[in-house]
Amino acid sequence: MPDEAKPAPTSQFIDIDSMPWQEIAPGARMKVLYKNNEAQQATLLLEVDPGGTIPDHIHTGVEQTYVFEGSMEDADGVCSAGNFVVRPTGSRHEVHCPNGARFMVFFQQPSKNVESGRLFPDYSA
Repeated sequence: MPDEAKPAPTSQFIDIDSMPWQEIAPGARMKVLYKNNEAQQATLLLEVDPGGTIPDHIHTGVEQTYVFEGSMEDADGVCSAGNFVVRPTGSRHEVHCPNGARFMVFFQQPSKNVESGRLFPDYSA
């Protein structure tokens, strides 16, 4: 009896520890856990050193963030470890992490850096 073709796997397992960090700003780095260029959706793990800042940007879609360690602050408030924040389309902020932070971000669309105009994450590649 011939071997039946195995179906393609339906899950993609990511070894996060083996992924390199990519610098996004001085003292801030990310790992891209998931990215769909066509839909412009992404899931990122970010780490920011104490005193680090993520530059001023505008959200072109909803951003959802869960903080694992430390805290992230902006003019709207503080999101500390174990908490979750949702940023609506069109919101603008600069993120400060006075004590450092590690958090996961879910992008429905990219953010646009106010100074450079660059989209983040970059879906062109």
